[in-house]
Amino acid sequence: MPATLDPTRADPASCPAPTADTVCAHCGLPVPRGLIEPGADQQFCCNGCRTVHRLIRDNGLASFYNLRDHAAASVKPAQVTGRRYDEFADPKFVDLYCRDAPNGLKTVDFVLEGVHCAACLWLIERLPRIAAGVIEARLALGASTARITWDPAAVTLPQIARTLDSLGYPPHPLRDRAGQDVRTREDRRYMILTAIAGACAGNAMLLAFALYAGMFGGIEEEFRQLFRWVSVFIGVVSLAVPGRVFFRGAWAAIRARTPNLDLPIALALGAGGVAGVVNVAVGRGEIYFDSLTVLVFLLLIGRWVQHRQQRRAADAVELLFSLTPSCARRVEPDGQVRETPIEAIEEGDVVEVRPGDAAPADGRVVEGASCVRQSLLTGESRPVEVGPGEPLFAGTINLQSVLRVRVSRTGRDTRVGRLMQLVEQGARDKAPIVRLTDRIGGWFVMTVIAFATVTFAAWATRGVGLAVDHAVALLIVACPCALGMTTPLAMAIAIGRAARRDILIKGGDVLERLARPGVIVLDKTGTITAGRTRLVHWFGDASLQTTVAAVERGCSHHIARACVEAFEDAWNHDPVEADAVAAHPEGGVSATVGGRRIKIGSPRWVEASEGAAPWLDDARKVCDDESLTLVLVAVDGAVQAGMAFGDAIRDDAADAVARLRRDGWEVTVLSGDDPALTAAAAARVGIDPAQSRGAQTPEDKLGRINAMTRDGGHVVMVGDGVNDAAALAAASVGIAVHGGAEASLAAADVYLDQPGLMPIVDLVETARRAMRLIRRNLAVSLAYNALAVGLAAAGLITPLAAAILMPLSSFTLLAMTLGAPSPETRHVDPLHRPAPGRGARGHRG
Repeated sequence: MPATLDPTRADPASCPAPTADTVCAHCGLPVPRGLIEPGADQQFCCNGCRTVHRLIRDNGLASFYNLRDHAAASVKPAQVTGRRYDEFADPKFVDLYCRDAPNGLKTVDFVLEGVHCAACLWLIERLPRIAAGVIEARLALGASTARITWDPAAVTLPQIARTLDSLGYPPHPLRDRAGQDVRTREDRRYMILTAIAGACAGNAMLLAFALYAGMFGGIEEEFRQLFRWVSVFIGVVSLAVPGRVFFRGAWAAIRARTPNLDLPIALALGAGGVAGVVNVAVGRGEIYFDSLTVLVFLLLIGRWVQHRQQRRAADAVELLFSLTPSCARRVEPDGQVRETPIEAIEEGDVVEVRPGDAAPADGRVVEGASCVRQSLLTGESRPVEVGPGEPLFAGTINLQSVLRVRVSRTGRDTRVGRLMQLVEQGARDKAPIVRLTDRIGGWFVMTVIAFATVTFAAWATRGVGLAVDHAVALLIVACPCALGMTTPLAMAIAIGRAARRDILIKGGDVLERLARPGVIVLDKTGTITAGRTRLVHWFGDASLQTTVAAVERGCSHHIARACVEAFEDAWNHDPVEADAVAAHPEGGVSATVGGRRIKIGSPRWVEASEGAAPWLDDARKVCDDESLTLVLVAVDGAVQAGMAFGDAIRDDAADAVARLRRDGWEVTVLSGDDPALTAAAAARVGIDPAQSRGAQTPEDKLGRINAMTRDGGHVVMVGDGVNDAAALAAASVGIAVHGGAEASLAAADVYLDQPGLMPIVDLVETARRAMRLIRRNLAVSLAYNALAVGLAAAGLITPLAAAILMPLSSFTLLAMTLGAPSPETRHVDPLHRPAPGRGARGHRG
């Protein structure tokens, strides 16, 4: 039976085409001609907007619209799913996601879809006015996460969830809450250390101004000593508390015999600190703590900025996890279907998998027949038919009809669970990268120590105190603090600029790996291709496209959805209605449109009763050559049009491959799809078919990636499916593309939140640009250090001059880093944040 599409969910991709003069009373977008209600005071572009507008007005929250208009926020139709959220009342869900609060209250953290601007924050935090029993609602706007506190005796969690959904903010439980809490505590600790470093630096500089002024204008000795001892106290606090980060890093490098940039930084900070304490104790020389505290502060700021940029990227990917389905429909013994958390599903349960749903566990079909897409698991692009007795794996997407499945495996025992174990193995076996700045750390330390020793020995003949002063001055001016500060800052700037282009990078080391060419391995289904059925060719009478859209609009088959997507604009411009729509198991659908009898279906079914068309042989040849599925359209007994469907090549794939090859990358293909289809897709984007391999299992992909990396190769894996996750984890860099499965997002180092392959080119160019900036900073820093070391060894730089020159060099490189030009960026819709495999996350201001 044809399934009816949900009329309450406003998907921007399926919203009717607008007219210019009538706008929606809620979102302000044009209202399609077919939805205009003559004589109505207010018009709406969809039922979702109507529902949200009524709820906001009825609760006296119309100020929301003034706030949104004042913020000049972009808008999209409201996203109202109409779900009941009954699984939120399940004891398993409560144990997993809810926490007890004082006075018998409870709290839960939700990720909300559709959050975009300050008006959204204002509306959500007034949830207690709409839902009685809600005590407090707090929204973190940047993360789209809301913390709800409620009284379980007054309101249930499903009621709260339905209220949020009715406002246009569908809620999802926040996954990995414990991990989020740990990261929040870590962020706070880092911020506290940076604040302490800033306070120490500010106070030390104030004391230094007084002491320097006293050198020229005179200062009483008791105040001079007091200021010096207070500087010692502040400086020791700065080095011992926030500065311990660098000493711990240096000690870890020594123990692991793996030098890094913390070694020379810790050497300079330690030498300056000891010399400062000794000089204050004996009442001679400089104390250095003004410069040391400022450098600790600047170094921590550089690392904090990089830490935050990486955290934002990682958090953005984790929020996508929370948007993946968290519930299943379990069939109870009495035949009732109840939504329940996936974690509560057990072996032997019967679950219902509806069209568009992903199977929650491994099992066998006990009722129903349908087409399913296994591309995220196997890489196979074509839908597969399943029926009673046939296996169905977790993560498989049901495309056509309702299935009931008896669960045989759950959790880590499923096919997906076993693949995730391969992911863990791949991540464990990945060779760590030694960063450029860390590689210079070892020889830098040895060189500086050698020069300091020679300087001390050369000046010792003129007095030990003078020798110590010159040696300490050399150690201070040789400190690569400027490089230690600007390197993470340059990485943070690159990560931030990439994020503005919807490229989410989890770590700065990824940029260093991508800066040098190697081998890029592309998956086919969902990476080179769109990963879903689309109309590729139309044959015959084009005027029938509106008719086809009218017939297929109420059907759930994947071919029907592809028709609606392809011809939506034509239907909106000239809407027609189909009557007597009926699905036929022989392979098609029939209906009546404008008094004409329409049949749409497979050539065998249509031709059996309607006859052939003169262009049909050419259409068959095109479909055979491009491995496409042919569907015919007959009108009143005559075949008048045909459609070719398939997993179309992404529009930018060929250009992206050509750009990557020009930049020195070797591009190959590994796919779980049919070898002939894989070779054909590779050839169409400019890759030698001999460089493509099809029918690759996840284990095969992992083995090939490991073989390439073992030979010293630099391998970048690009994929979207669970079958790619292990290879993504094992590669030098794993890149998960737009629409990827949750497992691939977890395993990858980078997530591309825009469709297509051109973001990979942007990513590589961002990495090269960042490394050029770092190398330039490195050259300037080493040139400065070489000059300063020579002058200090010759006694031409006093300890006071060294204390001034050290932060001066840091500020110089900081200015060079911040002044680096930003690359031109293409315009990206800031509201477009698709969830994995689920289409667009509609955001609404």
